Amino acid sequence: MDHGDHSSHADAACKISMLWNWYTIDACFLSRSWHITSHGAFAATCIGVVLLVVFLEVLRRIGREYDEHIQRQFAARVALITSGTPVEPAASSSSSSSAPADGADPNPASCCTPAVPAPQAAEALTPQTVTFRASPLQQFVRAVIHAATFGVAYIVMLLAMYYNGYIIISILIGALLGKFLCDWMTRTVVVGAPCTPGVKQGNPTSSGIEEPTVCCG
Repeated sequence: MDHGDHSSHADAACKISMLWNWYTIDACFLSRSWHITSHGAFAATCIGVVLLVVFLEVLRRIGREYDEHIQRQFAARVALITSGTPVEPAASSSSSSSAPADGADPNPASCCTPAVPAPQAAEALTPQTVTFRASPLQQFVRAVIHAATFGVAYIVMLLAMYYNGYIIISILIGALLGKFLCDWMTRTVVVGAPCTPGVKQGNPTSSGIEEPTVCCG
């Protein structure tokens, strides 16, 4: 009787190692309730880890898509504000570009209107910037998405710290699938762009995720 109790207690012990290992049966993760007692349970654990990492990439994609959604709203507001602005400098420049008549002063601005200094003219042609801030609700949604992404990333990090080879391979498979499914690279190309040939100038974050992980910052 005592021998049977001792053997059952030994069977319930968790195998945890801070060195590289390939434990399957009796491996434990995060808590004693996550105790692997069969090969089927361990296979389900590996599949769950893969899906968890894919879900992490989904959260990161949702965060980026929401930020781009806010930026599109900002751009629409800027277009609405500037849509009714009259373009007077262009009209004046077109009228003054015509050739002077015979006997007319080749520089009419010197006798009729005061000349505009070069620094002021350059300042008038400088593009203006409009700054918008996210609303409290939008910022709260961004913070919730960031907190969820941060929490899932730390759970993945804690699972990797068990140094179980099967779990680490599952994490890598999940990262591969998540990148393939949730971060398909796209780039808008403008033919004949004046600055960089063929590449549209814009926010580089639209072409993919730069950082490999978000668990530490």
